Amino acid sequence: MSFFKNMFGNSKGKGPTVGETIQKLRETEDLLMKKQEFLEKKVKQELVVAKANGRKNKRPAIQALKKKKRYEKQLQEIDDALSTMRIQRETLEGANTFETILTTMKNAADAMKAAHKHMDINQIHDMLDDIVDQQDVAREVTGAVSHPVPFGQDVDEEELLKELEALEEEDIGKDLLTFNTPLGGELPQTTSAAPKELEVQPKEDPSDKDRSDSVVGVEIKQLEAMAL
Repeated sequence: MSFFKNMFGNSKGKGPTVGETIQKLRETEDLLMKKQEFLEKKVKQELVVAKANGRKNKRPAIQALKKKKRYEKQLQEIDDALSTMRIQRETLEGANTFETILTTMKNAADAMKAAHKHMDINQIHDMLDDIVDQQDVAREVTGAVSHPVPFGQDVDEEELLKELEALEEEDIGKDLLTFNTPLGGELPQTTSAAPKELEVQPKEDPSDKDRSDSVVGVEIKQLEAMAL
């Protein structure tokens, strides 16, 4: 900041600051402009007096013209002073703007330096690598969740078909066993293994034949009901 103090002055020192100087120049310009307006009115008044006397009263006319010349000279001096002061004010305003720009840039540089003070470029690279790794893990998890879980796909379908066929054969065997079993639920008693030609065939009773036909009819109806 010593550069700015040397170039623009210090408010704590004897000299005014840049802002104070610019303000003082503006006030002086306003004062000179008011003085200029007053002198212009005086010039017009003396010109009217000179025209009014003309050749009839030369002395008052000449005095009026002399005053007019003095006023015009003062107007020229004020105009020159205003031109110089405007140039100085514009130069100081530009310098003040330049000072503001440099101060802002320096403050920004200090802020960036303070922000980067505790930053390590290697740590930043490591952090970015961790972010990339976590994104890869997230993609893998999403892909795994989006695929259906293969429950039950380790069972062989051919084995299941064979088991089903065995169950169907077992049911068929039970049906045949039920068809050949009398209504009492007991299997017919077998005699000793004697030759069939030695066995004496009993005489068939007509009532027994009718009863047998009735049993067969009932069993057929049971099979038809099971089929439905």
